[in-house]
Amino acid sequence: MDKRLANISISLVVILAFFALVMFVLGKGQAQEGALFNFSVDQATVVLRFVFVVIGLLIVFGVYYFTRENAAWEVGTRQVVWMGIGAALYAIFSYMFNGTVFVVPSVSQVALRPAIAIPMFFGYAFGPVVGFFTGAVGNMFGDALTGFGLSPQWSIGNGLIGFIAGLWMLFKDRKQSMNTVLYVSGALVLLAAVLYFLNRNVPNMLFFDPANNIFGDATISIFAGISIVVGFILVVAVRFLFASNENVAAAVTWGMLGNLLGLLFAALADIFINGLSLAATIVGQYLPAAGPNLIFAAILVPLLVAAYAAVQRQSGR
Repeated sequence: MDKRLANISISLVVILAFFALVMFVLGKGQAQEGALFNFSVDQATVVLRFVFVVIGLLIVFGVYYFTRENAAWEVGTRQVVWMGIGAALYAIFSYMFNGTVFVVPSVSQVALRPAIAIPMFFGYAFGPVVGFFTGAVGNMFGDALTGFGLSPQWSIGNGLIGFIAGLWMLFKDRKQSMNTVLYVSGALVLLAAVLYFLNRNVPNMLFFDPANNIFGDATISIFAGISIVVGFILVVAVRFLFASNENVAAAVTWGMLGNLLGLLFAALADIFINGLSLAATIVGQYLPAAGPNLIFAAILVPLLVAAYAAVQRQSGR
């Protein structure tokens, strides 16, 4: 077997085995009071959730297989180390900003998740496989730390964010690829915004009210609804303001596409898993997650890329 194929296969099998262990073994039990992790998974839908985990992994393998000659798929000791670091950082910071550890006033029911910049950056800087592992495994542990229980399809969606952020490596003309990404992202944002304005009364299913310990009882606000448009505009602004710095421009642009497609995968999966309508999953889940993520991507990803570049210069790389 080709070494690169073997390494990619092993990486994906490890992720699959981890999800299987969590979902079918650890996920069966009820969360114990005072326990550090809550790995509980809804056992009524666990098989269907696992199907979408497999689908997500097949998407990753399919993209790899058709572009397998590209150096982006190199997985060695260095990449494995970055996988572990990225997943750990994402889990910790996801937990810190989950809205119960450091409670912040709700800004029009928009979920604040600045940690999303981590899988975007790790995917861009270290490759799609590192980005996928960082997002998927890191989100799984981050959710377990919060104590709310797990939604594995959303963890895979987070993995796809990091994965897609690293796909810029497949293109020789980076500037042209960024332009294409902007067109695709703009179309997705427009469709989501139209769905919002046609279905404004759908509850925001990601809104958590810590005071009353309830989810999803508030309708989505205008700010939450248009946050995806605001985020898109900010990303486009960064893309052109940093036109002379293609590292920043590409990281933010591809991170945006990863966010839009990765969370769309998770939101659409919930149509089958939780019986939601298209309007309910887009307006009640996708928009309040994807919109704020874009805003944080535009602000934080450039800072991470700049910091990494500074470290590289100091180390002489």
